[in-house]
Amino acid sequence: MTVAIDLEAVDDLIRAVAAEHILPRFRRLASHEVQEKSPGNLVTVADVEAERALTRELPRRMPGSAVVGEEAVAADALVLDRLAGEAPVWILDPVDGTMNFTKSIPRFAVMVALSVRGRVEAGWIHDPVTGDTAMAALGRGTVLRRADRSRETLRRPEPPPLSTMRGAAAGRVGDRGRARDILERSGRVGPLTRVNSAGHEYLDLVRGGHDYVSFSRALPWDHAPGVLIYREAGGEVAYIDGATPADTPYSPLRHHGPLLAAPTASTWAALREILMTA
Repeated sequence: MTVAIDLEAVDDLIRAVAAEHILPRFRRLASHEVQEKSPGNLVTVADVEAERALTRELPRRMPGSAVVGEEAVAADALVLDRLAGEAPVWILDPVDGTMNFTKSIPRFAVMVALSVRGRVEAGWIHDPVTGDTAMAALGRGTVLRRADRSRETLRRPEPPPLSTMRGAAAGRVGDRGRARDILERSGRVGPLTRVNSAGHEYLDLVRGGHDYVSFSRALPWDHAPGVLIYREAGGEVAYIDGATPADTPYSPLRHHGPLLAAPTASTWAALREILMTA
């Protein structure tokens, strides 16, 4: 089943929610507006209010659809079961990069995806600070829509040699250690950074800021929009327990990683070999 969706109408909604509930609190959060859900895992009033607004409005764009939001799942893990149901599901991360948001670092995003029976049909990543939104629909390519509503078709950049590829890496690769340490010790890749926002890491992939990214977790709200956006721009994303990207493609129904995003199947395989043979 492929659904018809107006990408720009959803983008307009995301922009309106960000303008009302997120941007006014950037660099203005009071201490009581930030809470710790678990050690090191923060939630702010902006997360809660933005998710509430999107949860109310998005199903109106598609009657009969359901919503899986990060904060709703934090309150009730059974909400995740909606992803395996028959109804289309909106997957939401209202403020991806909450830690950056609380530290006044302008690297956070609103992430939204539409999934049908475990297949991601559309995705949006909105940067409230710049006003840019990367968005894609399955089989229709990736577009960058700017604050002035101008549009640019995005294709992932051609990869440089492996030895100069710039990347980002988060977390561990099983019992092999930290992904960043493995990659740096290999001496086979270029410089690594850490962005602390999956949304911005996917934006960097399609805009050329990163050549690849290794993720240790595969929570659906962190990846469903970005995987589709990057794949529609020509990139590859898959779990590294497969030998090729085609062996273990991303699915919002699978919530454990690690995941690896790279520009081509051959660069993906080369980076996987480094990570898996440490």
